[in-house]
Amino acid sequence: MLRLLAARCARGPGARGGLGAHCPRRPASDAPRNLPPSSDAVARPVGVCSMMRLPVQASPEGLDAAFVGVPLDTGTSNRPGARFGPRRIREESVMLRTINPSTGALPFQSLMVADLGDVNVNLYNLQDSCRLIQEAFQKIVAAGCVPLTLGGDHTITYPILQAMAKKHGPVGLLHVDAHTDTNDKALGEKIYHGAPFRRCAEEKLLDCKRVVQIGIRGSSTTLDPYRYSRNQGFRVVLAEDCWMKSLVPLMAEVRQQMGGKPMYISFDIDSLDPAYAPGTGTPEIAGLTPSQALEIIRGCQGLNVVGCDLVEVSPPYDPFGNTALLAANLLFEMLCVLPKVRVV
Repeated sequence: MLRLLAARCARGPGARGGLGAHCPRRPASDAPRNLPPSSDAVARPVGVCSMMRLPVQASPEGLDAAFVGVPLDTGTSNRPGARFGPRRIREESVMLRTINPSTGALPFQSLMVADLGDVNVNLYNLQDSCRLIQEAFQKIVAAGCVPLTLGGDHTITYPILQAMAKKHGPVGLLHVDAHTDTNDKALGEKIYHGAPFRRCAEEKLLDCKRVVQIGIRGSSTTLDPYRYSRNQGFRVVLAEDCWMKSLVPLMAEVRQQMGGKPMYISFDIDSLDPAYAPGTGTPEIAGLTPSQALEIIRGCQGLNVVGCDLVEVSPPYDPFGNTALLAANLLFEMLCVLPKVRVV
């Protein structure tokens, strides 16, 4: 179900075996784990283009967490190109290192992590792609592996949450975005990147009293574009309510609202102001800043995060790679707040 960047089954440092080797069991606390190579020992341009230059693994078995690409942009309504997001995010992730000194998080000393390659989506059939994504993520979640997803447009979150709900039941959601993505349909179609959370609410995939949408803004066709979200019980935090302030107090409220039940993080890069993230399909002015994005993700420390995604990076609209670099860093921050990560 997953198209690999390489055929090798990843093992921890010092492990034996080559092509077709059996994937390892989840290691004991003192067992070796996959560790991104240091640029002091391996030059950054060297190696297979995987997330953080981690080993590429065919199966989620034995992993605590994994990066997964979903190169789909068939659901976009404006600028295309998000199908190239996973590849460019991986390229820019070469700048990432293993420890988060700002938070004290030690993800690679705590978890067995690898890159699972990409879901083999059907670019000519959006509904079939949703089926393929759901099936792939059901296998990942069933293995006890927490997926950190590289999008792809925001359509992909719908089938991912279908897979999440099969294991966890309705989940809480921290949705960071310029848009609520709760439209009913466009051009007669109900499956596209402007509607995933309406479909999720209809299918009862979400614990609606534990859904928070942050960074919402932009012009609209109605005076009350957030009515649907609020009618479902979602908390909607507008971008203008975030201007010129720290979001640490807001995230304290979010943690209290989420409690200890399973929750999912879905982060659309267009939540950030296009001055910082121009490479996206539906940019809106006056958005969040990168430091606020860090406050939001770091504010999830201690929550029962069961999955994450970073979507809507469209590399053709940012040839310098800054949007993808920002996305790679935010995915690393998500890894750092997973429940089993040790913090010192």
